[in-house]
Amino acid sequence: MSEREVVITGTGLTTPVGKNSVENWQSLKTLKTGIANNRSDDLPEFLHYTGKVTRFDLPQDIPPKQQGQMKFLNRGATLGFCAAHEAVSSVKSFIGDIQPGRRALYVASGDHTKIGYDFMYPAIRDSVDSRWDNLDQRKLNESALNKVNPFFLLESLNNNLFSFLSAVIEFMGPNTSLASLSPCGGNALELAYRSIKLNNADVALAVGYGNWITEIPLYELEGLGILSKCRHGAASYRPFDRNRDGFIPGEGGAAIFLEAADSAEKRGADILGKLKGFGNCIEFSPSHKMGVSERVTKNNIASLLKETGTRIHDLSFIIPHGSGTRKGDSSELRSLTEIFSDENNDVPLCGLKPYTGHMGAASDITEIIFGMYAVKEKMVPATLNYEEAEKEFSHLRISGSPQVCNNDTFLSVSYGVGGQSSSVIVEVK
Repeated sequence: MSEREVVITGTGLTTPVGKNSVENWQSLKTLKTGIANNRSDDLPEFLHYTGKVTRFDLPQDIPPKQQGQMKFLNRGATLGFCAAHEAVSSVKSFIGDIQPGRRALYVASGDHTKIGYDFMYPAIRDSVDSRWDNLDQRKLNESALNKVNPFFLLESLNNNLFSFLSAVIEFMGPNTSLASLSPCGGNALELAYRSIKLNNADVALAVGYGNWITEIPLYELEGLGILSKCRHGAASYRPFDRNRDGFIPGEGGAAIFLEAADSAEKRGADILGKLKGFGNCIEFSPSHKMGVSERVTKNNIASLLKETGTRIHDLSFIIPHGSGTRKGDSSELRSLTEIFSDENNDVPLCGLKPYTGHMGAASDITEIIFGMYAVKEKMVPATLNYEEAEKEFSHLRISGSPQVCNNDTFLSVSYGVGGQSSSVIVEVK
């Protein structure tokens, strides 16, 4: 049985720069960032800068049976649900003709909304003495029954959105819920793609969401030494720049709806892009505990180019992961230098996370959506806040401002803690 081509016919975005895909793209075109000083008296100054979603529209057409379950969705899951709803809204009538068992669903969560025990504070306060030295277990149990939300455990489950979405939109075919950091959003999209390509499903939805802006995740990320000190305020997130010093976290949701190309063409669907293929490589190296070795990223991209028959010059641009950390960006740029070694290095590179902040699994999918809009408008997006690279990378064409592109494909790369690098090539006609 021949493998099927897979196309994108729906997208959804809920991020700090917009409550839908069009708003997000308009923000990117006008070089608008969603990173701002979201002041908190409990945090040091440099942790006040985050990418926070300030506007989103909750869907109003949730079936009555599921409306009561909305209270179990934490903030990150809610943003993911909004994005998923947008992605399927334009194809609802078509989905109704597909058997639920042929609808695949893959949800990736890098969400830390409920990390912490602040929900227990009222009961703990009732159970201790004035110096907080001794805790009365009996008082704690009695107070917890009245003052602690009994659904706190459900709200903390990373597969909560997965089960809710499956019930609301009745996607009951191949499925799974992924819980990790980047690149699990890209992994979810690859699984969705392969479910259709191998004829295990006719349509598929890939969702990524994340919230990294609550207190404990912020302190944990800072403890790892990968956050920016925000010496330049909201403009401190600057991938590939010689003065970069880490990333700024954000929150958001992103979703992509897929279907078989022949089906989409037959029904006259608006095809936004075609997934040409995915690459994946993983290797744990003690010297790269917090990132990915140069060899892994190079092998990942090289194998993808070979598998899809794509030449480096076929690409309009490359969207690297662009974490903004000293070591991470250097490793990634060295990998790309090796990829370019036998070619002219005139393919633009653009880092897109400074628009929204790093949203974990949501960023992986968001950047693919941004890339499709950019190719459609023949534009290479700008890397916000980029001024100049180190001398070692001065030969690379890093896009510091919007540029014109003429080709119809792009490459997007994501990687994460643990040594995994994932990439995808998308064609936009």
